[in-house]
Amino acid sequence: MGNHYIPNLAHKEEMLREIGFASSEELFSDVPQNVLRELSLPEGKSEYEVFLEMNSILEKNRTVLEMPTFLGAGTYFHYIPAHVKYLIERSEFLTAYTPYQPEISQGMLQALFEYQSLIGELVGLEVVNSSMYDWGSALGEAARMAARYTKKNRFIVPKALSPERKMTLETYVEGAGIEIEYIPWRENGQIDVERLKESVEGAAGVYVEMPNFFGLIEEEVKAIGEVAHDAKALFVVGADPTSLGILEAPGNYGADIVIGEAAFFGNPMNFGGPRAGFFAVRNDRKLIRQMPGRIIGMTKDKEGRRAFVMALQTREQHIRRAKATSNICSNEALVAVAAAIHIASLGPKGLRELGEVILKNTAYFKKRIGEVGKLLFDGINFKDVPVSFDIPYDVIHERLLERNIHGGYYLGKHFPELGESALFAVTETTRKEWIDALVSALREIINEAEL
Repeated sequence: MGNHYIPNLAHKEEMLREIGFASSEELFSDVPQNVLRELSLPEGKSEYEVFLEMNSILEKNRTVLEMPTFLGAGTYFHYIPAHVKYLIERSEFLTAYTPYQPEISQGMLQALFEYQSLIGELVGLEVVNSSMYDWGSALGEAARMAARYTKKNRFIVPKALSPERKMTLETYVEGAGIEIEYIPWRENGQIDVERLKESVEGAAGVYVEMPNFFGLIEEEVKAIGEVAHDAKALFVVGADPTSLGILEAPGNYGADIVIGEAAFFGNPMNFGGPRAGFFAVRNDRKLIRQMPGRIIGMTKDKEGRRAFVMALQTREQHIRRAKATSNICSNEALVAVAAAIHIASLGPKGLRELGEVILKNTAYFKKRIGEVGKLLFDGINFKDVPVSFDIPYDVIHERLLERNIHGGYYLGKHFPELGESALFAVTETTRKEWIDALVSALREIINEAEL
């Protein structure tokens, strides 16, 4: 049966003759027979029939608009202004690829330049690329970059790290021969600075997150930076950009590299993707030359008019070849543009208010959840809050779903020392009545389990 989306099928026989084959079977005759399978495909359906079937499948899903949701751990329900989606659906953004030809890509190049500028202001560093796959890939690239820059092969990270970021990091460094050392947390859930001091000698970089995976604001983050620099290591900070309206920019307390997730702005959760990791460095020529990805720069054309170009391209497909610092193949341009539109729409005042609302909601959540569970750590939390229970969390989670509430992220699988605990998350979208309903449901579930 022909396929109008693949026009060359009409020339199938002509193509086979040209390459010297009588049939498709002869063309693929070198494929072992034992791996061939006859596909038992059903008869085709009309577009409307397919629409109805797909709709019935999609109806099985429950969205954050249909139930209170407290699942976070790196994917959060943030409100996205309506105009963000409208603007990124413009054809010049929606279908744009890497802007190799600046003469026909000025709009996208300028949008990415603005993205870089906005991220640079947020994190307090001068140079930003445009952009990485996600936060995890940005962390992997930061570790490799630190090793290239310092000529050392050990990278230090906190044990309190997202399991997804941990797996990505370990994958990125394996081929480069970089050793990852994990520093445990203290009783307050924050990185053990004394253990760090014992381990930092000979390290290429020290990584810390603000807030950390447990949602805690690291109180000694400046001291951690000093420990790294005293050992001639790069200080790498992973930052949640939605917190930077109220927390100090990492560049202001000595970060050499700042990474994070730009998709928290302007992009829905989408089952976890796509994302756009941001990657920023201080204004150091040697450091900039080791950056992965590409940088959009502003210049002038031969007639003196403002123009935007790809100023630095470090991937291997073109330009740098064997000297490439990264093989990242996509700059997640549309995700980055959506983030830029959202950040620009909020402005400094809006960013501060966003952070304040999330902080206030987190504080209220901690106050109420402490009535039915145990808060694992003292300190100031932003978004994420780890809570432990006296009964298995999988039971709690299932009972919450029965009550149309989505609970937190189970921590026991990756952090067994934390017991039956879960990481609950709130954002600016979390309603007070949702938190109250969660606490009420948990109280019922715990009481039923004790009977």
